[in-house]
Amino acid sequence: MMKITPTLKYVACALLLALASCNDDDSVIITPEGETPNPTPVTLAPEVEVYDADKVHNNLTLAVNAGKNSAFLVNKTGQKVHEFTFDEPLGNDLEILPNGKLLGIFKAPNAQIEFGGYGGIVKILNINGTVEWEYTLSNENFVLHHDVEMLPNGNVLLLVWERIPEAEAAAQGSSNPGDIYPETLMEINPETNAVVWQWRSYDHIVQDYNASLTNYGIVADNPHKINVNYNPIANGDIMHANGLDYDENKDIIYLSVNFYSEVWVIDHSTTTAEAATGAGGNYGKGGDLVYRFGNPRAYDNMMGEVRGDRNHYPNLLENGVQGEGNMLLYVNGFDEGVSTVYELEMPTPFSLMPNTDNEPNVVWFYKNDDIFSSKISGAERLDNGNTLICEGDFGFWEVTPEKELVWKYNGGESSFFWRAYDYEVDDPVVASFGL
Repeated sequence: MMKITPTLKYVACALLLALASCNDDDSVIITPEGETPNPTPVTLAPEVEVYDADKVHNNLTLAVNAGKNSAFLVNKTGQKVHEFTFDEPLGNDLEILPNGKLLGIFKAPNAQIEFGGYGGIVKILNINGTVEWEYTLSNENFVLHHDVEMLPNGNVLLLVWERIPEAEAAAQGSSNPGDIYPETLMEINPETNAVVWQWRSYDHIVQDYNASLTNYGIVADNPHKINVNYNPIANGDIMHANGLDYDENKDIIYLSVNFYSEVWVIDHSTTTAEAATGAGGNYGKGGDLVYRFGNPRAYDNMMGEVRGDRNHYPNLLENGVQGEGNMLLYVNGFDEGVSTVYELEMPTPFSLMPNTDNEPNVVWFYKNDDIFSSKISGAERLDNGNTLICEGDFGFWEVTPEKELVWKYNGGESSFFWRAYDYEVDDPVVASFGL
C-alpha cells in the first residue's frame, strides 16, 4: 500500500492517539512517519477461512462443480467474479482454453451406462455460451466419461467406457461376473468428427485364470500388461479411470486408473493399428503400458511402496512452474481416510521391470488430517510455487512449498468439486469474460 503522510485533517486524531494508526472513511490506514503501515483491511467472503495476504498467490480459481449445471471463477478473497451455467449437468471436466472458449464433458440424457462420472457429450462453447462444436458418444456399448484434453494438434482426447459382453470377456480370461467396461482412449478431429487414433486397454490384458487361452501368463512377469482380473466387481466397472494428461515433449498420455490405484503411461506416437499390439511407436511397446506407478500390487509386484490409493488427476507440471516435468497426483486415500498430494519425479528413461521397485521418487508431498475426499479432487502448482489443492467434498487449500497453509476456501456442505484450475488475474483469457 502507498504510504500516506498525515495532513492537518488528521492531526487531532494522530495526537489524541499518540501517533497510533487511525482510519479515514475509506479505511486507509495512517501511521507515524518512518513506520511501516499496516496492510489495507481486506474484506473476505465467509467462505474464506484462512487468508495470508503476504504468501497467498493472487490468482483466480475455476471451481468445477461435478455433476452440476454450473462452474465459477473465484478470487482469493472469496468473491465469485464470474459464473458459468449450462443446459446439461457437467459430466465432470471443464476447462477454459487458451482462446477463451470452454471445453467440457456433459451428461447425455437417457444414458445407458451411468457409472459415477459418466458424461456422453463433449462440447466446445463460445464466450457467450453458444455451442461451437459438439460430439456425442452414449449408447449401450460406449460412453464418454470424466475427463477431456485438447491436444496441441487441435484434436480432442476422450476417455471412454467400452462394454465387453460377458461371453466375449470370459473368452479372454475374465473371471468377472457379467459384462465388463474397460477403458478406451479416442482422439477425435473436431473438423470431421473422425476417430483419428484409438487405444483400448482390452487389447493389452494378461490373465492367470484360464491357462488354455493365449493371453494366459504370470502377471508378475508381464508388468507392461494389465491384469484383467485385478478388480472383479459386480457392475463391470473394473478399472474406473478418471483423469488424463498429455505430455507433448514425450508424446505420451498419463491415465489415472482409480480402481487399480495406478497411473498408466501410454505411447501416443503409435498408429491405431500399433496401439492394438505390443510393438511399435517411439517406445517399442505399441499399446502396452510404457510405465505404470502408484500400486505395484496391481501387477503382482511385491517391491515398491503403494502410494496411489484411489488417485485422481495426474497433473504433469509444465509452463515453467516449480517442479516442471514432475507430476502432482491427488491420492484420495480411500483405505486410510486421509488424502495426500504427491509431487513425483518422472523417471527418464521409463523403466518397468518384473519384481523390481519401479515407483518414482517422491519430491514433495502434503498431508493434513483434515483433508479427505474419497472421490474427485486434484492439485495445481501455482506460479509462485504454492500448491492449490481441491478437496472435492470441501473446497480449496493453498499451501506453500514449506507446507504452510495460506488460503482455505470452504464451499459448503453441498460441495462436490471435480477440480480447481488456476488462471492468473491478468490472463487475457479471463479478461474475455469481462473481468
